[in-house]
Amino acid sequence: MPLLCALTSTGEPAMAFCVARLLTIAAALFTTGLRAAPPAGESPGFVPMVVNGCPIWPYTRCPGADLRHARLAGANLVGADLTGAKLIRADLHAANLAGALLDDADLTAAKMNHVNAPAATFRRARLVGTDLDQARLMRSDFSEADFTGANLEMARLQFAWLARARIAGANLQEAKFVTTNLRGATFEGNFLRYTIFPDSDFEGCEGCPDKENWK
Repeated sequence: MPLLCALTSTGEPAMAFCVARLLTIAAALFTTGLRAAPPAGESPGFVPMVVNGCPIWPYTRCPGADLRHARLAGANLVGADLTGAKLIRADLHAANLAGALLDDADLTAAKMNHVNAPAATFRRARLVGTDLDQARLMRSDFSEADFTGANLEMARLQFAWLARARIAGANLQEAKFVTTNLRGATFEGNFLRYTIFPDSDFEGCEGCPDKENWK
């Protein structure tokens, strides 16, 4: 492989050229490397799962990917960019989505029970009929998301952000809305057996429980 520049050169023009070339290469690696390189620690012969051109590994970059009906149970997608992805009826059972970006994603009827998604973002995501049974969703952002008919039984939503979200006809049995932001949300026709809302913010929420149910 030819040398990119002479690092031993003491000439100022040569050094400037060298730095410029290295910055160009670094920028190229930054924009493609996370998706093009397998996870660190894998063997040279490691072959990742690829679904419609999207490599399934941590920090993958697949905005707008078509992952409908994909079998992703247990997948490690920490920090993945799945903005606007189509995940209709995808199987994400027990997948790790910690810190992932799923803004504007369509997760209609997706299987997400036992999913681990703390600090993930689902802004404006469609979660209609999605199974989030026992999901770990602490500190995640669901602003303007649609949970119509979703199953959130025993889901953990401590410090989650659900501002202007729609939660209607959902199963919220034993769900934990602890210090949760529900400002401006629409909340109607939900099953609330043993659901708790301690220290949650209901300002402007349409249909949220009365104060006596906050504790």
